[in-house]
Amino acid sequence: MVTIIERPSPNHDARPEGQVVDLIVLHYTGMRSAEEALDRLRDPAAKVSAHYLLDEDGSVSRLVPEHRRAWHAGVASWRGSSDINARSLGIELVNPGHEFGYRPFPEAQMAALIELCHVLRARHGIERQGLVGHSDVAPLRKLDPGEFFDWRRLAGEGLSVWPEQRAAAVETTPLRNLRRLQDFGYGYLAEDPGAVVRAFQRRFRPSVISGEIDAETAALLGGLVA
Repeated sequence: MVTIIERPSPNHDARPEGQVVDLIVLHYTGMRSAEEALDRLRDPAAKVSAHYLLDEDGSVSRLVPEHRRAWHAGVASWRGSSDINARSLGIELVNPGHEFGYRPFPEAQMAALIELCHVLRARHGIERQGLVGHSDVAPLRKLDPGEFFDWRRLAGEGLSVWPEQRAAAVETTPLRNLRRLQDFGYGYLAEDPGAVVRAFQRRFRPSVISGEIDAETAALLGGLVA
């Protein structure tokens, strides 16, 4: 079992009464160092936090108790719900992000994340579809955890989902493809469908992030909802 370091943040509040936790939202810190990220996540003036922070060496810090609402998702939507913080656990992965030198996530960090996610899913009864990225729930604003994150590995661990392209339906009209994105959980399709498609591609087809639903993207969408 991964060792957890207690580093409390004051930035949290009560979840709504009776609220079920059914999501885990993965982020990258997007800051120059782990120390800088930790300082910000514990700064009362910043008003941001997460439940856990995973450093690149695999060390895990708990900032907010799981029964409390951490402030990590911001303006977001998933499966028709807009208060993502209320229903989720937030995990920050130390990584400079696209602004400060985005890089792949080290093995030690990924191994610690997999172990932690197994524990959290079992504790809260979270389904595989409930493990999402910040860019999934906030595609108009966010890129994290980004195209270097190995979602397929997490699916192989039984923690997340991965589309089976062979399961895709032949019919791929634009309206049907947008409906598939909505069926999976994405919001904001009326505001900026291209941004939503890019979020999907960043997670499931990171080799080409165009915002256009080409044949491969349509096939992956079909396989995912199947």
